Amino acid sequence: MDAQSAQARWEQRTQRPLLALAVLFAVAYAVPIVDSTASRSMTVACTVVEWVVWGAFATDYVVRLALAPDRLRFVRRHWLDLCAVVVPMLQPLRLLRIVATLLLVGRRARMANQIRLTTYVVGAVVGLLMFGSLAVLSVERSAPNGNIRTLGDALWWSFTTMTTVGYGDHAPTTGLGRLIAVGLMLSGIALLGVVTANIAAWFIARFEKDDVEERRQTEAIQSLTEEVRALRAEVAELRGVSDKAVP
Repeated sequence: MDAQSAQARWEQRTQRPLLALAVLFAVAYAVPIVDSTASRSMTVACTVVEWVVWGAFATDYVVRLALAPDRLRFVRRHWLDLCAVVVPMLQPLRLLRIVATLLLVGRRARMANQIRLTTYVVGAVVGLLMFGSLAVLSVERSAPNGNIRTLGDALWWSFTTMTTVGYGDHAPTTGLGRLIAVGLMLSGIALLGVVTANIAAWFIARFEKDDVEERRQTEAIQSLTEEVRALRAEVAELRGVSDKAVP
């Protein structure tokens, strides 16, 4: 019980600082890509910030694992967090650090009871659009046959890819760019499914509420009808008794 409360207190206290670090990570990742003329010292500083933020989330996972009452169960239930912590250590690629940090941010954000599904979906869409645009721009801008050269092109491509429209006016030409495209397409389909299911659930709940209210009204009318019938029967019985009593 104490371990569970300690873990809950840790998650509650670190929720906002980790989200602030996630915003810092987004800025550090975006600066070298948006500003292609950034100095090497600025690029190195941004890379250090990315690793520090990832390290903070990795430390958070280790602490939560240490505070968990059943560590084996914690690892089984949070295997995606473990993959996000281990993968960047095996292959220190920048894209893997992005994916790992996004996974860790998403997992920690879902633990917050105050974050509703709609807010989470909106945040996921904005995050995927931003990071997808920056990622594809970083790998396609210098490609010989690439046609995604500006941030506007990248944003337009990410939006059309996530919505599975795919006009084809902009498309990645490198292998890594196409891998990013696959991730955005799958993410877009998944998010669209979540939004559709959420809207359908809202309509179903609304209809069920209307049906319950209608049933209540019907039951009330039936109850009133039975009472009126009983009153009529009593009145008729009283009239019959009074008629017999009159000589």
